[in-house]
Amino acid sequence: MDITSPSVRDLGRRLLTAGPSTIVVATALLFLVSPLVASGSLGSAPLLSMLPFAAVLAIAAAGQTLVVQQRGLDLSVPGMIALGAVLCTALPQQHGWPLASAVVAGALGPAAAGLVTGVLVTRFGVIPLIATLGLNAVLLGVVFAVADGTPAGAAPALNQFALDRTLGVPNTVLVAVLVVGVVGLVIGRSTSGRRLTAVGVSPRAAEVIGVRVGRYRLLAYASAGACYGVAGVLLAGYTKTPPLFLGDSYLLPTVAAVVLGGTALTGGVASVVASGVAALFLTQLGQLLRAVGWSDSRQLMAQAAVLLLVVLGRVLVPMAVTAWRRRLADRAVALAT
Repeated sequence: MDITSPSVRDLGRRLLTAGPSTIVVATALLFLVSPLVASGSLGSAPLLSMLPFAAVLAIAAAGQTLVVQQRGLDLSVPGMIALGAVLCTALPQQHGWPLASAVVAGALGPAAAGLVTGVLVTRFGVIPLIATLGLNAVLLGVVFAVADGTPAGAAPALNQFALDRTLGVPNTVLVAVLVVGVVGLVIGRSTSGRRLTAVGVSPRAAEVIGVRVGRYRLLAYASAGACYGVAGVLLAGYTKTPPLFLGDSYLLPTVAAVVLGGTALTGGVASVVASGVAALFLTQLGQLLRAVGWSDSRQLMAQAAVLLLVVLGRVLVPMAVTAWRRRLADRAVALAT
C-alpha cells in the first residue's frame, strides 16, 4: 500500500484529529483496556453506577453541541442544569406543584433561558461567551430564590424512575438514547437540521439562500437549554437531594465531549451522537482513574489534558501532513532532475 496515497493520508488525518468515527474506536479501546488496568472495572455494579452519569453528560453534551455548531460556547451549563434540578424538586416540595408539572418546568425553564441567550446573541449582537456567562450568574440567583437557599429532595416517584431499570437498562440511559437520538436525527436528516448546519458553516451564505439565520440560532439555543433541563431533572432524581450547585462539574466535560466527538469549535458540521459517545468515553475514563486511586482534581486535569491534545492535534496534524507532502514533492522534483 502506498503510504503517500490520498486515501491513506485522509485516514491518518481522521484518526489523529478525533473525528466522529475516532471517538467510537477510542471508546471501544478504553473498555477493552479497563479490565487490564483495574480488574472488575467492567463488572455489572461498576457499569450500572457509571452509566447514569454518562447518560446525563450525553444529554448535556447534546445541548453544548447545538451551541458550538452555531459558533458559540455555552458557559451557562452549570446554571441551566441547576435550574432544571431545582424546578423539579423545589416546586413540588416547597410550592405544592404536581410532580408532572414540575418535571415539565424543569425542562422548559432552561429552554426559556436558552431562548433569552439566543435573543441576546442574535438581536443584540452580544458575544456568546459573554451572554452565557452573564446568564449563568442570573440562573444561579434564580436557583437560590426558588429553593429559598435550601436544597430540596426529589419526589419518591422521580427518584424511583431515575434508579429503576427497564429490561436491565437504566432508565436514565434510555432517556439519553431517546434525547440524543432524536436531536441527532433532526440535525442529520431533517430540513431544519440542514439549515442549522448551513447557519453554523456560514451565516451570510445561509442568509443569501433564504435561511432565517436568527430564527435558527434561537432554535439552537432554546433546544440546548431544554437538553440541559432534562439532564438536570434526571440528575436530581438520581441523586435524590441535589445540591444547589449541581451543574458545576459539567461545564468542562460537555466541551470536552463536543470536541472529542469531532465538532469543531468554529462551528458548522456537528455530530450529536458522537458527542454522546464521547460522554461515555469521558465517564468511563473518570471511573477508571478513580479505580486506580486518582483524586477528583487529577481526573479534571486528565480531562483537560485530553481536550488540549485533541485541540492541538487538529492544528498540528494538518500542518505536519502539509509539510510532509511538500517534502515528498521536493524530493520527487530533486530525483527527477
